[in-house]
This record gives sequence, C-alpha cells and structure tokens, in this order.
Amino acid sequence: MFFNVSSSSGWIEVVCGSMFSGKTQELIRRLRLANIARQKVQVFNSHLDVRYGKEHLVSHDKSMLPSRPARTARDVLKETDHDTQVVGIDEAHFFGEEIVEVCQKLANSGKRVIVAGLDQDYRGEPFVNMAKLMAVAESVTKNLAICMVCGNPAHFSQRLTDSAKRIEVGSGDKYEARCRKCFKPEK
Repeated sequence: MFFNVSSSSGWIEVVCGSMFSGKTQELIRRLRLANIARQKVQVFNSHLDVRYGKEHLVSHDKSMLPSRPARTARDVLKETDHDTQVVGIDEAHFFGEEIVEVCQKLANSGKRVIVAGLDQDYRGEPFVNMAKLMAVAESVTKNLAICMVCGNPAHFSQRLTDSAKRIEVGSGDKYEARCRKCFKPEK
C-alpha cells in the first residue's frame, strides 16, 4: 500500500504474522525498493537472531540484506543516522515494549519506519509490543503462512520442541506454521 506522502512526514509500517509467513521477505522487498529510490536506508535486527548470520537480514528463502545487530531498541535509536530516511527493523518482538517508543520517535523525526515481527508466540498469545506497534502504525500487513499439517492458511507458530522459554530462536527445526484447527498450543 502506497500513499502520496511528503518526504518529511514520518510513519510506521508493520509487517506481522506467524513463522514462515514471509515477514522478513516482505521487509527486505520494501527496503530494496527504498534503496532503488535512492533513499538512505538503515537496517537493524535483534542480536538474538543469528540463524543465518549476524550482520544480515535473511529470510527463510535465503533473501539477504545487510543489517546491524542491536541488543536493545535504544541501540536502534542511537545508531540511526540523522539523514537516514528509512529504518527497517526485523524481529521486533525480541525488543520488548521499548521498541514502540523508539519507532514513534523515529517516525516523529520524519523517518519511514518498517517493522517486522511475530504477532503471537508459540502459545498463541499476542506479543504486547507488536500489538501496540500495530495500534500506532499507519499501515499494518498481516501475512499468512501455509499450514504444514493440512495446507490451509496458517497464522499460528507451532513449536515442535519442549522448551518453555517464550523466546526460542529457531526455524523449521523448532517451528511449523499451523492453521487454527491444527494448532496445539500445549505442545
């Protein structure tokens, strides 16, 4: 979705959904378009996500874009250059509620902020920071995956391991996309 927006007006775009729904792929696509438009882009990812590398956003289909690892949302704010026009943030659910304030400050300073992250955890419980980001964003895109059990549209992330930690970084070795019918939150 594109609007005729003044280059000095900031805004927030959120791309959310389950594991394997194409969130990072969509973030990379939007950031590449901004690069093609000769806009100054900075990209950040959580330091926790090292599945495919430390200094790149990498989608499950192996699309890549250089990024900076950040420990906290405040690090994103501190490391964003004054003349940056577009800020991309992946795995926003890893940053906690502070990410909402950081995205608001970046947008209020005139930057386009594109944020991607899970909207729910493996139990189907919303990530509060993502819910708040969706509430303050000008644009929200919710991606669906394909259920690995029945092939229907899926918006849940089924954990396949016994870990009780809310944040467990993984890929197809630890998660599957599931539809409402096939999702088993007790797993």
